[in-house]
Formats: sequence, structure tokens, C-alpha cells
Amino acid sequence: MIEFAPDRPRWRQVADMIRTRIADGSYPPGTRVPSVIQLQEEFGIADSTSQKVNSGLRAEGLIYTEPGMGSFVAKNAAEILKAAGDDSRY
Repeated sequence: MIEFAPDRPRWRQVADMIRTRIADGSYPPGTRVPSVIQLQEEFGIADSTSQKVNSGLRAEGLIYTEPGMGSFVAKNAAEILKAAGDDSRY
């Protein structure tokens, strides 16, 4: 089980972990990212928290969602992260 810092919302901490996986190439462009249910199982978070993770990453342009298919890493995610530097973290 992941230990979360008490001073930051969990969804932001999980989003940071997914963001790191995108940045280090663990999730290359076009790769499906964990579903809401998978996030719940992996990180022990609530449904609403998982949804906030995906919403935040989508708002940053790092992932996109194909209805009925899931969410995937955007083609330009690495460039977005590089341009934003550490400022992309909440």
C-alpha cells in the first residue's frame, strides 16, 4: 500500500506518480493508462479520487479518452512535460 503525504490531496499525489511514469517512458505515447478501477486497486483510493486523477491529467493534455476504450497517453505528452518542467505538478 502506498503511503500518502498528509499535506497534499491524494489525487494530486497519484497524478504525480502517473505523470512520472509518462515522463520516464514507462507509459509511452499511445499506451493505455490505468483505468479508474485499476487506480483504485493499485493505490487504494476512492472512485472519485481516481476520476480526479484522470481529469487532471486530461486537463494538462497528457492523456486523452476514447469512449468505451479507455484513456491513453497523448502523442505530445513528453513535450508537454518537458515544456512545463516541474511547474506541471500541482
